[in-house]
Amino acid sequence: MSAAERTEQAAVRTVLGDVPGEALGICDAHDHLFLQSRLLPGQELADVAAADAELRAFRRLGGSAVVQWTPYGLGRAADELAGLSRATGVHLVAATGLHQAQHYAPGTVEAVLEGLAELFVDELTRGIGGTGPRAGLIKVAGGFHGLDAHARSTMAAAAHAHHRTGAPIAVHLELGTGALDVLELLCGEHEVAPRSVILGHLNRSPDPVVHRQAARAGAFLAFDGPSRANHATDWRLPEVLAALVDAGYAGQLLLGGDTTTAAARSANGGPGMPYLLRRLRPRLELALEAEVVSHMLTTNPARALAAAWRAS
Repeated sequence: MSAAERTEQAAVRTVLGDVPGEALGICDAHDHLFLQSRLLPGQELADVAAADAELRAFRRLGGSAVVQWTPYGLGRAADELAGLSRATGVHLVAATGLHQAQHYAPGTVEAVLEGLAELFVDELTRGIGGTGPRAGLIKVAGGFHGLDAHARSTMAAAAHAHHRTGAPIAVHLELGTGALDVLELLCGEHEVAPRSVILGHLNRSPDPVVHRQAARAGAFLAFDGPSRANHATDWRLPEVLAALVDAGYAGQLLLGGDTTTAAARSANGGPGMPYLLRRLRPRLELALEAEVVSHMLTTNPARALAAAWRAS
């Protein structure tokens, strides 16, 4: 097979290299092993041993892949990811991208905005920080029921990097809102194929009309961060997913844990990554067929994360 033919084949870009989507197995489609934000002082995810323990706990329940949505400048610990993946046997996908400006120290965002698209492309094709693994997706963020100038500029850079590399774009929706604005910008103005967009946190705004509109457009819908009662997560999620399955969108639904604080880790008494399989999966299987839930954890993330990667 020629190099050109290999390039055209879709694959998931993990920290250990590109793999076929079906190799992922059971996937936590949105989580964090490492994360440091000025909005979460004292709750940093920065302990390598704790990350290793969390992955092993997830692995013991059958989990075999985790997508870390931590973007540029928020303590990704990219140089640790390959070692953790080898040691635990869990596939890891790293992110490039940029979060909302409020998460960064003053001056951090301004220092990279002018060359943001090139930064994303470099991290997707050459490696994070020049020495780390290659990122496998671009993470950006919207605002509450809208898109500010920062969101528009970062999404424009993400779209540019997507067109040059093929990378999927994962979007933090603030409290689950703004999905249609994001799709208008990325897929309308910037011509990103909807199947290359993952909309995150939709469980935080359980609006069935918006969910169906986003699904009808062709995007992947991520329902992540279970166990957070203040975000209308667990108790509404079965009916929300059942409605989308009944409407014919079962193939576009993803599930994730979104662990963002040290207190939330399972070793510290929190739900952590294991909660997705230990509590959420059996709960969903009471409302949906087990096979449908299985597809949300395996087949769907394999499709959402796969790209026909280009050098740039």
